[in-house]
Amino acid sequence: MSKRHINPEGLHRSPAFSQAVVVEQPAKTIYVGGQNGVGPDGKVVGSTLAEQAVQALRNLATILESEGARLADVVHWRIAIVDGQPVADGVAAFQQVWDPADPPPAITVHIVAGLGPDFLVEIDAVAAV
Repeated sequence: MSKRHINPEGLHRSPAFSQAVVVEQPAKTIYVGGQNGVGPDGKVVGSTLAEQAVQALRNLATILESEGARLADVVHWRIAIVDGQPVADGVAAFQQVWDPADPPPAITVHIVAGLGPDFLVEIDAVAAV
């Protein structure tokens, strides 16, 4: 399997995301459902976007590791942030866990009216290994 991160000429280049990622088969694909800032006890961790984003990313990493994958194997993330929350805090959480030596995945961010009770962020992902 090979992955190519696509940033064609004529499009904005960002160190935070790739415009697209091409996965050549064969590959195992892992679809991770939306993860919130919920700890192992089922309770929301923290009351800020930054705290919840870090926990959501930890949850994502745990799921990936259970399948022999890691965050660098993520080819697409979809992130929902509750309206009014500081998006920069979510970016900072991502930068805490992402190795800058790895090409970033394609990322879609949605600002939403609300999520579940007390949730400020939800992250789902597709990984290919």
